[in-house]
Amino acid sequence: MTTVNAIFNNEKANQNGQLFMAFGFLLFTILALGIDSVVFLENYFDGRTLTNFLAISYFALFFYFADLHLRKLMFAMVFLSYIGELIFCTLLEMYQYRTDVIPLYVPFGHAIVYASGYVFAHTRWAIRNEKILRKFFVIAFTVLFLSVGFFLNDWFSLIFGVFFFLLLKRKKWQNLYYFIALCVIYIELLGTYFQCWTWVPKTFNTIPTANPPMGAVFFYAGGDVLLAKIVEFWERNKVKPIPS
Repeated sequence: MTTVNAIFNNEKANQNGQLFMAFGFLLFTILALGIDSVVFLENYFDGRTLTNFLAISYFALFFYFADLHLRKLMFAMVFLSYIGELIFCTLLEMYQYRTDVIPLYVPFGHAIVYASGYVFAHTRWAIRNEKILRKFFVIAFTVLFLSVGFFLNDWFSLIFGVFFFLLLKRKKWQNLYYFIALCVIYIELLGTYFQCWTWVPKTFNTIPTANPPMGAVFFYAGGDVLLAKIVEFWERNKVKPIPS
């Protein structure tokens, strides 16, 4: 009985730790991106190295509190997101960072964003209100895509917002993707505000794009689907798990 209680208490502590890290992500993002900002550079020093250190440290702490499944997701996300950066930033030039190189903190930041949305989506409150939240999210994101499309001439978001909903339809409208999308929007707004990165005015030199475009959540959602399949393959083939 003592052993069972110890395991239960440990799992509860890990869940509380995950939730703490997920909420902490909201404040941590302001700090980390603020240090990498143009304003910080002009008034103090180039904070890129410090932001790299902070992001990797926060990732490591989040990883420590995460359960085994989330650890696999975070681990795989680091590599998957870096590949995505090479495609969307370097190859397709859809956005650019304030320096020519992709910051080291970015792939770790993507993993933190994903993990935060994942934790929020799996809280008791989110699960208990799943149906109501699903209806709310559909309406809210529809209004968001239409608003930025017509008021900001962001045709990128109109187009890829449709693809976002089509993707969610295939995934049975799981709220997980909405929660991750909210975290993505949050970090995109802060990152562009601090001028850590900037989206080009016209994607593919054709599609009018806001800075940042809300439709970018489609690409994150697509990456999330691929990430889930990678980890599913990992677990199905019984790859040796990451040690605690």
